Amino acid sequence: MVYKIRVILDAKEDIFRDIEVKGKQTLWNLHLGIKSAFSLQGDELSAFNLLESDGTIVKSVPLEDMSDDGDGEIMSDVYIDEAFANVGDKAQFQYGLLDLWEFFCELVEIIEETKAVNYPITVYRFGNVPLKAPSKNGSAGGSKKKSAMPLTDDEFGFEDDFGSGGNFSDEDDSFDDEEEEDYNDDVFDDEDDNDDER
Repeated sequence: MVYKIRVILDAKEDIFRDIEVKGKQTLWNLHLGIKSAFSLQGDELSAFNLLESDGTIVKSVPLEDMSDDGDGEIMSDVYIDEAFANVGDKAQFQYGLLDLWEFFCELVEIIEETKAVNYPITVYRFGNVPLKAPSKNGSAGGSKKKSAMPLTDDEFGFEDDFGSGGNFSDEDDSFDDEEEEDYNDDVFDDEDDNDDER
């Protein structure tokens, strides 16, 4: 069977693509289909967050295994018919880290496979894709950090390593002052050199 998934870019304008992918293909194939449909460049980190009907994340499936023991579930382990068992099932797709693209995926239809078609395939396009990832309203940085949480905090223990950042600011201040003095000395030296050359 073929699963028609509507992929909507999280932006002010309506921008979406309908992508057909076989049920026995994996989230990795859908990831490639989304990259192609939205002309996403490069090989950035990405993840699917499988959602409940109320929008809570059931599980996060990254492109590559980032777990400590090396046996975490990745996109190529999860079949489309597992991730999207019923029409209406949803997922969030995140692409990139600093320049974060966010998409909402929903299974809209399950249909018969067409012979001689190379899946995944984009069957419908609506709206023009911007050149850069759309920024969010209000505090853009806050929204991005919250959206990237499944990719960073759970996997890397960000709070454990960097949670107490108070100590760094004192060290940075004294370090900056020294650097600044050295820099000013260099500037005077350069000016003296220039005078000699004249």
